[in-house]
Amino acid sequence: MTMAMEQQQQPLNLMEELDVSNYLVFKKENEDGPDVKGGHPDALIIHATRVQKNSDAYGEAFITTFRTFISPLDLIQKLSHRYTVYHCQMNDAKQKAAKESFSLLVRVVNDLTTPDLSERLLVILMNFDYQLVSAGHLTMAKLLRVKLIEKALIYKQKASLTVPTLSSRALVAQPPTLLDLKSAEIAEQMTLLDAELFQKIEIPEVLIWAQEQCEERSPNLTRFTEHFNKMSYWARTQILSQNDAKDREKHVIKFIKIMKHLRKINNYNSYLALLSALDSAPIRRLEWHKTITEGLKEYCALIDSSSSFRAYRQALAETNPPCIPYIGLVLQDLTFVHIGNPDLLPDGSTNFSKRWQQYHI
Repeated sequence: MTMAMEQQQQPLNLMEELDVSNYLVFKKENEDGPDVKGGHPDALIIHATRVQKNSDAYGEAFITTFRTFISPLDLIQKLSHRYTVYHCQMNDAKQKAAKESFSLLVRVVNDLTTPDLSERLLVILMNFDYQLVSAGHLTMAKLLRVKLIEKALIYKQKASLTVPTLSSRALVAQPPTLLDLKSAEIAEQMTLLDAELFQKIEIPEVLIWAQEQCEERSPNLTRFTEHFNKMSYWARTQILSQNDAKDREKHVIKFIKIMKHLRKINNYNSYLALLSALDSAPIRRLEWHKTITEGLKEYCALIDSSSSFRAYRQALAETNPPCIPYIGLVLQDLTFVHIGNPDLLPDGSTNFSKRWQQYHI
């Protein structure tokens, strides 16, 4: 029976069904990709409740990518509904389905990001927690309440967020210039700034950006990319603001030394921010000593776009943590997957193979 025929005959609420295998599209024998290629969104959700305790990567791929076809609020409502329908029934299979639904719901709540949070979502979770208490499921209610309180505090902080003011400091008569500071120390400070911003990026932000380029839904990613652009602009400005050719050359050499240290400490983000500055048109059209141009060629080889950035990908694969990658290439790969693969399969079901590819980038 085809998926289209199944959709015509599907029950009023698929979340109330135990067996949803007829609403899933499985891969054929000797076919690459995930075992589940696609299916009705509700069937994909129910399948995720069943595999999350196993070593099956489907559950992880689902948790990572579900926002590309259903909102967190809708997912939580569907899981809470399935739990409500099954938890009070004297049937082992249905009792198990209720527990599996609750487990996935808690996992979803635990992974909620700041852009996911809203007053409506928190109210829905509070009502569900009250429902658990009323039913005497105190252990479950406590488990959910712990996660709920964590997210409520984050939402409260988000609502009261203000722009910090600069603290007053004593003015230095002659602050040190770029050339006065050690290259290794500058690289370390750049890495600290990058790391602080990079650690705040949530995976859903990256997936959403590849599809929508929405700054509001990807705030941490937006700040990180803006910082990259500012660092690159700062480097260009430091060089071009020098009136004397020798001073410009000194600054270029300084940035090359900084890049060398950035590479040693695995900060590809700032490394490429400086490289994009040195390789920009305003700087390339100036005359430089042969040693500088030859040196830049060596650094540019890492980000050579031929063969799909093979040199950079290999270097990144061989890098031991900690590491700050160049986020631009990740976004490019995700964008290619998004553009090159439809959201739906020919029968109208959700294309989970596309989400599988996104998960493995």
